Amino acid sequence: MELPIYSARGASTRVQGWLTRERFILYSVTMCILYALFLGLWGRVTHGFVATDTARPAGDFAVFWSASHVMLHGTAQQVYNFNTFSVAERALSGMFQKNSFLPWLYPPTFLVLVTPLALLPFLLSYALFIGASLFAYVKGALAVSRLAQWSGSARMAVLLLVTSPCVFVAALFGQNSLLTASLAVFAVRWVERYPVRAGICIGLLCIKPQMAVVFPFVLIATRAWRTFASAAVTVLVCVGLSIAVCGTHTIKLSFLAADLARSLLLEHGPMFWLASPTTFAALRLGDVPLPVAYLIQGAVATLAVASACQVWSRTRDAGARAAILALATLIANPYVWHYELAWLGLTLAWLLATGLRSGWLRGEQTVIVLAWLLPLFELFNRYMEMPQIGPIVLLVVLLIVLRRVREPEAAQAEQTEKAEQAARTARALA
Repeated sequence: MELPIYSARGASTRVQGWLTRERFILYSVTMCILYALFLGLWGRVTHGFVATDTARPAGDFAVFWSASHVMLHGTAQQVYNFNTFSVAERALSGMFQKNSFLPWLYPPTFLVLVTPLALLPFLLSYALFIGASLFAYVKGALAVSRLAQWSGSARMAVLLLVTSPCVFVAALFGQNSLLTASLAVFAVRWVERYPVRAGICIGLLCIKPQMAVVFPFVLIATRAWRTFASAAVTVLVCVGLSIAVCGTHTIKLSFLAADLARSLLLEHGPMFWLASPTTFAALRLGDVPLPVAYLIQGAVATLAVASACQVWSRTRDAGARAAILALATLIANPYVWHYELAWLGLTLAWLLATGLRSGWLRGEQTVIVLAWLLPLFELFNRYMEMPQIGPIVLLVVLLIVLRRVREPEAAQAEQTEKAEQAARTARALA
């Protein structure tokens, strides 16, 4: 059925919607089957995930759990010591070969947070960590996007979220991206009614500071000073607690670890570039010189942040704000792994709800599907070694979000123009 829409240039028609509720269910069930087949094949190749010469699920969570074990039985400095931590990591997790390991590259604020994890066995701790993060993620995403309302079923909305590749990749690695996305979405949800709560959520993102890069700009743009102050106080409290628990020396060690990640992964890591949906990674894969790559990444980041500030200033709709904030964070940040695309799920949830509510715009459904599949592309691209299409997909999604936000204004402008024209006609007849 063709439905009327409005654009900045006037009236047009919506395209036929092939992303129906029935197909949502079909796609979600199909993805579940594919996930099961993938894990089953992976388990068979690794002889039940016990082979030491291949990667295993929850590899990143093994870093968190090992760091927790060292904290409970040693010192924080040992976590940041690559030699000491590599030995402990291999002994505790059994996931890494003799000459390979994953270093601890996180700030001491996150080290404090993960310290209790090793109080439980590895698998139970992993299940609780991912389960709790996923619960908060789904609850927050549904609250701001209203996907359950417009999809017609809360169960189907939950199914759409938990079976999306955004969630699967994050859960597969046992990463903290579901947790950070949850903090972001609840901050957006509460920023108008509960500014102090929102600030606390933003401040807690100091466990992974690069994922909070857009928040200061949108808070300033909307003059959300109470939220800004609450976030600043929360960061100070978290840093003070981490110093009390881990010691002042870990602050310097965390900066050294960050510098290592910048030098080895961000600037000179081809395997990272293949799995990173950023402009910087795409440019470095194309052998663009480092200064030029940083310059272009900065220009794109400026565009993304400006877009987020514009949307936040224009609307108070929590869904639109969460969608543009999550997307701008991914675009502006040069250091993004595939599992951080859990944030993209917040954007897609709002776009799906909006399309189901008011019909689909031209090209929108195709872009949504491409963005939905992007985490899988990034996951397997380290083996396929194809060109990095991630930043193109994210920038196109950005255009769609901006178009959606401007749509009500265009409709209102056309209605105003029609009213003025009717008034002029009435005056002429009089």
